[in-house]
Amino acid sequence: MAKSASLDLPVIQKTYDLVRWYIPILNRLPRDHRFTLGERMVNGLYDLLEGLISARYSHHKLEQLEHLNHRLDLLETVCKCCLSSFRLPRSAVVR
Repeated sequence: MAKSASLDLPVIQKTYDLVRWYIPILNRLPRDHRFTLGERMVNGLYDLLEGLISARYSHHKLEQLEHLNHRLDLLETVCKCCLSSFRLPRSAVVR
């Protein structure tokens, strides 16, 4: 992918990389959870990326980033739940 202006900030680039890395892992969840828990996590990751890009151009950055911080806490909790509930092969998680 060519580096666009919206990916110039390291936090945006790292979040983009996280999305690209994490989605294949979520696709390995058991089918009955892939479309509930997995979809929730994918949507959360995309919302986080979208929010960071929006905050970059906003005049009210602090408010948006505080909201994103709460969303990130929720995403982290769901991620911990997922990792503790499903035993994915170590090679699926470690790069």
